Amino acid sequence: MAHTDPGGRVDEMTASMLEALFTQSPIGLHLLDTGLRVVRVNTATPAMRGVPLDELKGRPVRDVYDIVEDSDVEALLREVLDTGVPLLQRIVRARVSGNPPQDRQFEISALRLESPHGSVLGVAVTAIDVTERERARARTRVLDAVRGQVGHTLDPAVTGEELVATVVPAFADVAIVEVVEAVIRGDDPPPAPLPTGTPVMRTAVRGEPWRQSQAHMVGEVRRLPAPTPFTQVLADLRPRVVSLRQAAPWLSVDPLGAEALRASGAHSLLVVPLALRDAALGIVSLYRTGHSPPFDEGDQELAVELAAHTALCIDNARRYTREHTVAATVQRQLLPRRPETHASLETAYLSVSGADPGAWYDTIPLSSARTALVVGKVSGRGLNAAATMGQLRTAVRSLSAFDLAPDEILARLHDTAGQLAAERAHLPLGDPLRRETLTADCVFAVHDPLTGTCAMTAAGHLTPLVVRPDGTVTVPGAPAGPQLGTTEGAPFAAVDVEVPDGSVLVFASDPLLTSYLAESSGSLPLPSLSAPDYRDRPLQDLCDALVYAFPAGLGAGDAAMIVARTRSFPRDRFTAWPLDPDPAAVAVARRRTRGQLAAWDVDDETAFNTQLIVSELVTNAVRYGSPPLELRLIHDRSLTCEVRDAGSAAPHLRHAATVDEGGRGLFITAQLAQAWGTRYTPPGKTIWAEQALSGIPRPDDSL
Repeated sequence: MAHTDPGGRVDEMTASMLEALFTQSPIGLHLLDTGLRVVRVNTATPAMRGVPLDELKGRPVRDVYDIVEDSDVEALLREVLDTGVPLLQRIVRARVSGNPPQDRQFEISALRLESPHGSVLGVAVTAIDVTERERARARTRVLDAVRGQVGHTLDPAVTGEELVATVVPAFADVAIVEVVEAVIRGDDPPPAPLPTGTPVMRTAVRGEPWRQSQAHMVGEVRRLPAPTPFTQVLADLRPRVVSLRQAAPWLSVDPLGAEALRASGAHSLLVVPLALRDAALGIVSLYRTGHSPPFDEGDQELAVELAAHTALCIDNARRYTREHTVAATVQRQLLPRRPETHASLETAYLSVSGADPGAWYDTIPLSSARTALVVGKVSGRGLNAAATMGQLRTAVRSLSAFDLAPDEILARLHDTAGQLAAERAHLPLGDPLRRETLTADCVFAVHDPLTGTCAMTAAGHLTPLVVRPDGTVTVPGAPAGPQLGTTEGAPFAAVDVEVPDGSVLVFASDPLLTSYLAESSGSLPLPSLSAPDYRDRPLQDLCDALVYAFPAGLGAGDAAMIVARTRSFPRDRFTAWPLDPDPAAVAVARRRTRGQLAAWDVDDETAFNTQLIVSELVTNAVRYGSPPLELRLIHDRSLTCEVRDAGSAAPHLRHAATVDEGGRGLFITAQLAQAWGTRYTPPGKTIWAEQALSGIPRPDDSL
């Protein structure tokens, strides 16, 4: 019986296996000698199919393989030869011949070959085409990056910039985002199909090949030429992969775009719609250039997901833009058009970058040449905050008409805000406004030019700022009361601050601003407020100087501010006389009034009415008041008569019967004066009456 040779069979099987591996295996096999020259390769792989082995044998590896990434492969293989440490699963990118040539990714491993005696024979290299696997991984990374980095702001233009920055160059060589113009304005996106000629705005472009050749700039609004793949996508909301290697008929309708395509070298276009609920928000155009592979079906599926996320972010930004526009419109209608300014107090309004709809400012003319300055901010955003702001501003103006002290005004405003908060808390359970807490910060100040003081009080965290003529900055030390609308019942306190002629008062709806200004004393922008020529500079210039000096990271971009500059009240426009608590004081007061009005050149009718008012007010003070008595006349934006006494009893307007001998004093005063009232001060009370002066228009006090 013949005996088989096991060793020979094993050798035969080994040789057969090696032959099969080098001629049939899909895994690339490469034998290199110690000089890293090709000994044998697997010609069955797509990369080597059709390449004669004789053309490769003996050639250095650097001449055989077109490595376009990780060009140190030869050094890595030399290290394997020298050390014997295998190289495992290293990803390299190589260009494979074809029409056109393609860049493919290969996972290579290398092992040192040794003889039974230990001598080094060469290197065995395996190469597996992992292009599709790596593309899938890259797509996943791009999708994760877009979900994490796109949509951080509520600005459609910035959202587009975030998208193109994320997908280039990870997914495309060039990316362009164009959004329907109506969406940028905050309008509802139009339903598909979009009419031909719908304006779109280019919001973002990324990609070096497009930088010099782009036909349309970012921010440009245009009408897309039709028919093109872009208009077709906006018509049916379906993505399209378009080859650009050959001239297409649609290129002729957009010569500028066609020229840009040729200049950029783009060969593959992927257009996807920015769509949401069958409405078109815009399009994303992705291009690949040079040796990048053309877009395929997997790329198209990824692009659709990227566009869907971006469309949702843009729609959120659109909704915010629309709500902000409505809220800003409401706020603009609720706030004063121009500041209340007169000779003794110049004021200017300032919005750092478009005030929050819940922020408000106001200047309110008061009796006796005084002016109230108000700045506040309601919690929340949007239309609800603007509406609540309007309610509180109206309440402040109404309370100011009663000549209450600043701390008492805020106490009553606190009650009003509490009532509004209670009403909100009792809204239906499904109303989202019910879950929003209503609070407000407010600072209220009254400037009195006759005494050179400003009485201030605050609710919440707002703090006024006083810059004196010598440049020193002070923060009034009045303790802040509770936020308006809270359940806290702590009392409000007011502080009187001296404000000499030329002082600058700063009130802001964001405490960060006044805190920054207070801490920046001795540096910009405060020197601009105390420079030698600041008294003559327009107040708006000082406002601009403040805005320019605020650091970008301050986080107070939605603040509203009032900047006021004090002036001394003209001494020749004010006079005061002490009066005896005697009926004869009435005639004395009338005579002095007549002389002073003649010196002021007041018209006869106003002078006659003023004498009647003085007679009635002084008579009331003599009969019912307590000494000392004082008569004051103020010639400002109106003519004001004041009678002061130390009593606390309040006068009441009566309608006397025909047979009554008295009781008509305040009634006559109310008929002759444009406004009258009672103001309480620590020494007692002041009864005042105002008349409009002929030729001097009454300031517009409308809301």
